[in-house]
Amino acid sequence: MTAAMAVPREAEPIRHEWLRLSQVTAGPPEFDRAMAASLPAPARRWLTHAIAPATPLWQTVRLSMRGQIRLGRWLPFTATQILAPPGGYIWAATTRLAGLPVTGYDRLSSGTGEMRWRLLRLIPVLTAAGPDITRSASGRLAGEIALIPTAFQHATWGRGERPGTTTAAWRFGDDTETAELRVGDDGQLLDVTVNRWGNPGGEPFHRCPFGVSVQAEANFGGVTIPSRFTAGWWRGSARQAEGEFFRADITNAQFR
Repeated sequence: MTAAMAVPREAEPIRHEWLRLSQVTAGPPEFDRAMAASLPAPARRWLTHAIAPATPLWQTVRLSMRGQIRLGRWLPFTATQILAPPGGYIWAATTRLAGLPVTGYDRLSSGTGEMRWRLLRLIPVLTAAGPDITRSASGRLAGEIALIPTAFQHATWGRGERPGTTTAAWRFGDDTETAELRVGDDGQLLDVTVNRWGNPGGEPFHRCPFGVSVQAEANFGGVTIPSRFTAGWWRGSARQAEGEFFRADITNAQFR
């Protein structure tokens, strides 16, 4: 096993979970275009565009990002994320509210989801866990295949309902979460949609269209991923603008 990736300060309360997700087996196989030959055409286009031949099929990525998150109003943030599907993710971030730092994390690891945010690292701002949070986090993880295409063999691929789309289905315990990826003719990923469990706008938990729109991409060590994107609820509906709450730029990606 290779050494684990450094733990960001915001994730120190769950250090053991970060280290577990970032510990990966050395010597993954290298990508060959033939590995995608049996997949639907949009999946083949995306994977052969996103993964250079002979690139190791990395199972973990550490992402550095910055952007804006809407918490009543748009606030700037910086974040570090460990992503290792289907095992989980931890998104650890810092933003500021009234000039004061709010730090914490969203996670799905060891089969459970959690959100934990503190003002000045002491005063609780948001703490949430339980089956609904875990189910919502699983939907998020399904969609984040976009950020680690080298983990594609863990998903079950199928044909999407819209032209130019493919689906990636993931098993999380007894549940299945499915992401629909829309791919351009050149292989660039355009958007990702998940019918995700959540409570946008404070509504009772239910399935609601959640989507990511890709504005730009970048290559990191032979792997091309979205580098600028927005995300939000009610995707494809009249409430889409209201549901947008996340805008991000990926500044670095370390695949392992």
